[in-house]
Amino acid sequence: MPGIDECLLEAMRLPGARGAALVDWTSGLALGTVGEAPGGDHETTAAEAAELARMAAEHGTFAARGDDAPPVEDVIISNGDSYHLLRFVDTSFDSSVFLHLWLGREEGNLALARIRLGEMAARLVLG
Repeated sequence: MPGIDECLLEAMRLPGARGAALVDWTSGLALGTVGEAPGGDHETTAAEAAELARMAAEHGTFAARGDDAPPVEDVIISNGDSYHLLRFVDTSFDSSVFLHLWLGREEGNLALARIRLGEMAARLVLG
């Protein structure tokens, strides 16, 4: 079971990966980072991504319907040259962390990244 560093390094092996981070969405702090950050600053990126994650996780519009439905799994943001994939991590404590993968649009495969990031989130060991 991989820890934070191993998980982030695995994310960076995905085609088109530019940078990755594990972020606490309640505080906006990066718990680990690797690679580049959009704008060059991992902490600013973490804080801004946390705002988006918090909106998706806390607002009823995006919540799953029904007792059997899972909560929000991920958020995908696309722009002209890249994708940002925010994958929520289910933890034994408060589940307020997510993996953020910055993926180059031309080299990356969004579907593959989403699948692999989900697998990484399921195996991630925090603590």
